Amino acid sequence: MRRLSSLKVKDERPLRLVEARSPLGSRIPLASLMQMLAVAEHMNFRHAANALGVSQSSVSTRIKLLEQDLGILLFERLPRGVRLTEAGRHFIEQVAVGIDHLDHAVKTAGLLVRGDQGHLRISAYALISNGFLADLLNRYRKQNPGVDIEIAECRASDAVKQVRDGQLDVAFVLGTPDIPDCHSRPTWAEQLMIALPATHPLADGEGVTWADLSAETFLVRHNGTGPQLHDLILLRLAERWPRPFIQRFNVDRLTLISMVEQGYGVTLATEATSQIRFPGVVFLPVLDEPGPVVFSAVWSPNNRAPALRDFLDLAKKAGRSTPHV
Repeated sequence: MRRLSSLKVKDERPLRLVEARSPLGSRIPLASLMQMLAVAEHMNFRHAANALGVSQSSVSTRIKLLEQDLGILLFERLPRGVRLTEAGRHFIEQVAVGIDHLDHAVKTAGLLVRGDQGHLRISAYALISNGFLADLLNRYRKQNPGVDIEIAECRASDAVKQVRDGQLDVAFVLGTPDIPDCHSRPTWAEQLMIALPATHPLADGEGVTWADLSAETFLVRHNGTGPQLHDLILLRLAERWPRPFIQRFNVDRLTLISMVEQGYGVTLATEATSQIRFPGVVFLPVLDEPGPVVFSAVWSPNNRAPALRDFLDLAKKAGRSTPHV
């Protein structure tokens, strides 16, 4: 029999049974069940009482009352201990399973409260292996190995909606949005880059200006930061662009960079993306961009999950070492 007598029960409030029409009137004291299990383990009232830190008379009285309530004899009293009856053996086996489930539930609840277990659902624009977000997630996983992490990629507007609906815990979006029913905080910043084919006339320079790009075909994605970068391009080139030309594609970030390599056009990227080696692509800084692009965390004030709390705390600490945030 599994050892259960080491569990100390201070709360002696009765335990509700699952069956509402129990002959016991639907209540049995939890302490009585624990003491019964201890007696079954030690086969002796005195030894069980010593293991539980209570008096022998208390154990004896509780077992007797329990047997009266059940209407069965659980133990045969012997000169040097006790012996389980057949009915007692069957009853105790069932109770032991229930107590084991209860013990597991208590431990699991404690882990969830401390943030040692749980789920964390994140929306990210892209997960670059050498980027801030990847480093943040790696640190969090090492500190919280019991937390399952789910990562999704979607439009910023869809991600914020899912945060509101409780389908996501936190979304990372481009910029510093002011969302009335959500909390947001700038987390990290990266320099804005332009990805050009290596054969492009501007590829040999130290950088480009927005004016240099006024005649280019821009490639953006439907998902991720695509819609926000689309708006940024329009804003920067509104007065100098003879004919706005932006093509949208439903592809991932790496495929979009490969399309640049093949000569489809140019695309905006962040500093982390530029660290990935593409033989036929050159990344150059946009010299007249006012400053680095900022990424912010967005979460619901109603979400009090410990896993989210710990993740945001770690993100805040990591963000302090990031310039311009």
